[in-house]
Amino acid sequence: MTRNSEEVIGKIRSIFEGVVVDGLRRESTTGASDEEIDLFAARQAVASVPVAVREVLRLIGIQPGLWSTGSDFGVDVVTMDTKSSAHVILSAMDNEFKDPAGMLVLSSHQGYSYYVIDGADLGMDDPPVWDVVEHVNAGNGWTSVSDWFAATAPDVEDLRDVMEWMAESGNQPLWADDLRPL
Repeated sequence: MTRNSEEVIGKIRSIFEGVVVDGLRRESTTGASDEEIDLFAARQAVASVPVAVREVLRLIGIQPGLWSTGSDFGVDVVTMDTKSSAHVILSAMDNEFKDPAGMLVLSSHQGYSYYVIDGADLGMDDPPVWDVVEHVNAGNGWTSVSDWFAATAPDVEDLRDVMEWMAESGNQPLWADDLRPL
């Protein structure tokens, strides 16, 4: 493992631990094993998984909890069918992908929005993440996987505000157990 790989892993873990310190229950997420991550890559016909992606999946790759609410995310959810759908949308737009056929899909949202990594960037430890949205965008959303991970992290303070507001009306969200008490 290179020094850069260790730094990337440390950054991903730091982002995760920061959200846990803010109040996300660690038990609300379940990470994937390296074997499950390798199957995730194989299902997308991808030979390698960048260090940052692998570490994200080790933390939240099976059950992301509040991290990726409303999205299809995880090693068992994102498949070649997901990748094929993303590829169809991407090929209908002007884009700057160098290797669209080799891309790795991280997540999808209702079949029209995808977070992907260009196949040409899979050799990087912490590659850029593209935001591919049908009829809208095929742009570089984040400069790195670690920036994407930080940007998609649940905002625990906002979630607590929602819980408080719901409690005032006599309701409790299904995800309330994912947060530590105030």
